[in-house]
Amino acid sequence: MSQTEKDIVLAFSGGLDTSFCVPYLQERGYRVHTVFADTGGVDAEERAFIENRAKELGVASHVTVDGGPAIWNGFVKPFVWAGQGYQGQYPLLVSDRYLIVEAALKRCDELGTKYIAHGCTGMGNDQVRFDLTIKALGDYIIVAPIREIQKEHTHTRAYEQDYLEQRGFGVRAKQKSYTINENLLGVTMSGGEIDKWEAPGEGARGWNAPRAEWPTTPLRVTLGFANGEAVSLDGEKLPGHEILARLNREFAKYGVGRGLYTGDTTIGLKGRIIFEAPGLTALLTAHRALEEAVLSKLQNRFKPEVARAWVELVYEGFFHDPLKADLEAFLASSQRCVNGEVTLETQGGGVGAVAIASPHILNAKGATYAQSADWGVEEAEGFIRLYGMSSTLWAEVNRNS
Repeated sequence: MSQTEKDIVLAFSGGLDTSFCVPYLQERGYRVHTVFADTGGVDAEERAFIENRAKELGVASHVTVDGGPAIWNGFVKPFVWAGQGYQGQYPLLVSDRYLIVEAALKRCDELGTKYIAHGCTGMGNDQVRFDLTIKALGDYIIVAPIREIQKEHTHTRAYEQDYLEQRGFGVRAKQKSYTINENLLGVTMSGGEIDKWEAPGEGARGWNAPRAEWPTTPLRVTLGFANGEAVSLDGEKLPGHEILARLNREFAKYGVGRGLYTGDTTIGLKGRIIFEAPGLTALLTAHRALEEAVLSKLQNRFKPEVARAWVELVYEGFFHDPLKADLEAFLASSQRCVNGEVTLETQGGGVGAVAIASPHILNAKGATYAQSADWGVEEAEGFIRLYGMSSTLWAEVNRNS
């Protein structure tokens, strides 16, 4: 097969980077087939824009894949079970990348081609996630146009804009300043003043309403859980991805889940982004509150170690490493009694769990914390004496040293 006969599948979002990739690949003799994996972060208008953008760029074919259920089952469930963000902060909003790769590779197989392209830069983490996932799932040939142009051009975004505009393709104003990613999990923004370590401008805002626009009345919602998975919202049984979408809409109005995060990237650089994850923040808060009430002390003490390892694997691109499946087996086991309902409340900015109902709450029938107990004073004093013996003995032996 000659170069001019090669079909290539491009994971496509309609943004600056992937828009640039289309003519770049075409001019190198590829027939470009775009795939947009709709993982729930765009409305009908944006979805139509992406499809029209692909058509405008002259792709050989374009398909849109519904990725909502896949991202819920493949990522959200185990992430909520884990219950913590990367480095204690970032809620892994880029984890839709793994589902995007799977959708693009499926299209490769349909077309009978081994060529797959993505718009990741040579400095960020996404290239690691894309490349390692592709390598784990089959024998494909990876083409990365943005990495290629970075060999010759320092200011890549400006080069991409000029490249597109010279060929008659416009660039949306916001894309000129920021790199924006949206999916069911939330919104991430980088570029512009964010990359310069300056205060974010007003344009660096996604779903979340600014403080002046928060409603004056508090918001209350009740989430129902079965084996650690959210299964209902305010008493209505719903698929998980629909629950998360509704939580995004409602809690974004109150500015919940917005953060400015600086973290260590996989390849060693410092990365700085703004993120907005209103629904995930609410979901994590509810799940954590229920876990704290129904898990044993030792479970609650040990589980964060497993969670940290799972989160680091997913963040760093090892989504298909066997250790991840091993850790998920533990996480799933820990959820067998995480059943019940949690009521959340927000007045804006943050969210808290205000009520918990579960048949598995670890209540002692004859005791209430700081109020009453069904054991005697002597038992309490004896327990304290034995429990603290090692520390007390050290203090006694070394008091005059």
